[in-house]
Amino acid sequence: MHNTVKNLIDIQNNIRIYINKLNINNNPKIVAVSKTFGIDKILPLINHGHIDFGENKVQEAVEKWTEIKKKNTKINLHMIGRLQTNKVKFAVQIFDYIHSVDSEKLAKKIADEQNKVGKKIKIFLQVNIGDEDQKSGINKNDLPKLVSCCKENGLDLIGLMCIPPVNIDPEVYFEDMKKLNKALGFTELSMGMSSDFLKACEHLSTYLRIGSSIFGQRS
Repeated sequence: MHNTVKNLIDIQNNIRIYINKLNINNNPKIVAVSKTFGIDKILPLINHGHIDFGENKVQEAVEKWTEIKKKNTKINLHMIGRLQTNKVKFAVQIFDYIHSVDSEKLAKKIADEQNKVGKKIKIFLQVNIGDEDQKSGINKNDLPKLVSCCKENGLDLIGLMCIPPVNIDPEVYFEDMKKLNKALGFTELSMGMSSDFLKACEHLSTYLRIGSSIFGQRS
């Protein structure tokens, strides 16, 4: 068994044990964050039956996944990085989920491009939950306006996403996100990475974006 597959199975088992111990009803999907990793590391996971993968650069995703997705139509590709409006056209063609929508301008551009190709992409709104200057994401107070804009433009809005501040216990931010998500009536929630995915599960995250714990450290 390839080590990426072994790592994935270990993570799934850890999640199951943790959720059962807390008696929580949650079965989160794992987005294997494959950015910067070659196809040799990814193929064992595909052969194992894993279907959710995350990339943060449009160009890299196009080069890496175009042929694979033609052969494996079940694969869901998730855009988890910052998306510039000039890359939306290409992003819409390759991605099935975009986790990083944080402005009306970007939302409208995605709507325009997906209408041209007749595709519905699943959208998460990225919230700057720690109010950090250097991070993208919308301020939580501006969420209702962006939600309205997305709905007016016919986007398939499924939930919120966040990257909490590093080196601080993420629990308070995850709890905040869970409440926001519920208040807006969303069922999906994208939060939790290699360092904090169990805590994210506890706060009902449904999509965990896990890279290094599956693929190892990036060079």
